[in-house]
Amino acid sequence: MDIEKRVKELVEEKIADRPDLFLVDAKLHTNGKLIIHVDGDQGISIQDCAAISRHVGFHLEEENAIATAYNLEVSSPGIDAPLTLLRQYQKNIGRSVSLSMTNGSKKEGTLLEATESHLVINETIKEKGKKAVQVQNTYPLNEIKETKVLISFK
Repeated sequence: MDIEKRVKELVEEKIADRPDLFLVDAKLHTNGKLIIHVDGDQGISIQDCAAISRHVGFHLEEENAIATAYNLEVSSPGIDAPLTLLRQYQKNIGRSVSLSMTNGSKKEGTLLEATESHLVINETIKEKGKKAVQVQNTYPLNEIKETKVLISFK
């Protein structure tokens, strides 16, 4: 039995009546930690995480799906977790992001658009001796290694 696949099915089953919530990932680590990341278009509450945890835990126990001891952890992806799903990108339109490109360069700007194939960000470009200018650039997703939301504490 593929545990991660079964866990994903259980999460999807639990959130089926909540179109605002979505599964980001579920992983069973070798140390016995089963980590489920769920997010929402408006974020996710502790109550939602607890309800998902109870649902998944109950069914895994009933099906005796995991023979060894395990720790079940349900949360939203951390604030520093890279964006992986189109829905996460769309939820963060208007926020500052940092792109790590496959060629090793980094780009920063405001996320304006996200599609299945590309991102559009508004970058501030500063050339020596010239005034900084705002430029809209489009980057294909296959050239982006990682995207993270930049957190401002201003």
